Amino acid sequence: MEEDPFHMALAYQRLSAQDASFLHFEHRATPMHVAALAVFEQGPLTTAQGALDAERFAKYVDSRLHLLPSYRRKLAFTPLERHPVWIDDDRFDLSYHLRRTGLPPPGDARALQELVARILSQPLDRAKPLWEMWLVEGLEGGRFAIVSKVHHCMVDGVSGANLLTLLFSQRPDEAVGAVPAWTPRPAPTRVRLLLDDAVRGARRPLTLAAWAGGALREPGRAWAELAGGATALGEALVAGLRVASATPLNRLTGPHRRVEWHAADLGLVKEVKRRLGGTVNDVVLAAVAGALHRFLGERGTWLAKLDYRVVIPVNMRPPGDELRAANRVSAMFLSLPVAESDPLRRFATIQAETRRLKGSRAAEGTDLFVRFADWTDSPWLTRFGVRFVSRLRPYHLIVTNVPGPQLPLYVLGAPLLELIPFLPLFDGQGLGVAVLSYRDRIGWGLVADREIVPDLSRLARALDASLRELHGAALAR
Repeated sequence: MEEDPFHMALAYQRLSAQDASFLHFEHRATPMHVAALAVFEQGPLTTAQGALDAERFAKYVDSRLHLLPSYRRKLAFTPLERHPVWIDDDRFDLSYHLRRTGLPPPGDARALQELVARILSQPLDRAKPLWEMWLVEGLEGGRFAIVSKVHHCMVDGVSGANLLTLLFSQRPDEAVGAVPAWTPRPAPTRVRLLLDDAVRGARRPLTLAAWAGGALREPGRAWAELAGGATALGEALVAGLRVASATPLNRLTGPHRRVEWHAADLGLVKEVKRRLGGTVNDVVLAAVAGALHRFLGERGTWLAKLDYRVVIPVNMRPPGDELRAANRVSAMFLSLPVAESDPLRRFATIQAETRRLKGSRAAEGTDLFVRFADWTDSPWLTRFGVRFVSRLRPYHLIVTNVPGPQLPLYVLGAPLLELIPFLPLFDGQGLGVAVLSYRDRIGWGLVADREIVPDLSRLARALDASLRELHGAALAR
């Protein structure tokens, strides 16, 4: 979320339209937090008794919170429009957000997956700053894990990955620093928020009038902007108005989650890209298409008539703006060739489609709608967009692919070994796939409704097989 000097003086900040939308999407069965699993070698963080030094870790996080000001803010709502705003939490308690738990011996991957699934199933408390960090002890091989949950209204994939580089360190000899003093700003009164709501309502006609005056002074430029915007919005509407067909993975979403993950060699993915052309994201989508070809086919789904649509989030930030806004993302809709059995033809189809989508203006149109909602400061536009997407459900699956840190990261000398991302599930979406690279590895995080996809481990194995099949076919060609 971008800072506004006007709001800074009032000691609160309004959420952008896109940030606020994730609060409207959230219901009991669809908690809207993004999550990450970070696995570390425990070594330097071990006490004399052999346990994880959780107290030292807590002091370390406390010393870095000044780099993450949003982690000390909580939600409030304006009285007239019920628009969410951030205010400082005058009762901020770090011990509430840092949780500590352990795995029973032997601390294997299956036990960790069950724990992560339970953590992801629990919604965040809106009366507190919207994040939690779980410290997990007892992993086999002398390791420990951190499970991080942050509400989507605070981060998207790009800003979340960049926040990790602030919380963790690139230096193996990092020590616990001094804790900077922090004084919460006083929360605005209800009267103050009421007056500001009224002022904003009065300013909207003036904002539109100012734009109209500028358009009259430069009609050619205004017409070109309107025509370009209409074209982009039209393409976005055409892409989003196709109702997704029914599949076994798209039913009413329940509150319980199941997770799986798989870490692959990033070099293998890049080798496929080098031999076949395209992008790393093309390789990711082709691997997902191959996995769903196996997985849905084994469930008896008639693939030949299935238009399986995925949403690909598109980062719309200008260069250098990775942390100023919580969310600045648009979307492209792509039909995955899940009926295609040949891995090279799957890849070629996806490569051609992503190239076509990059030449279209659909992602720009979605971003334009969100920026228009911010420009006019109209909360009803945000709610309209949320209801439109929720009722239409124009896709089956979200697949994110975010470049992560390429340098080694540490927590008080403990090296980060693996980094796995997880998406929230929207209503009617039984499965989500998130991909995040770290150093020479690429982490695939699968999250699913526990009842809709009871055999998620089979999909994880199918994903690994699909990637290796594509790599083999690329080498053979």
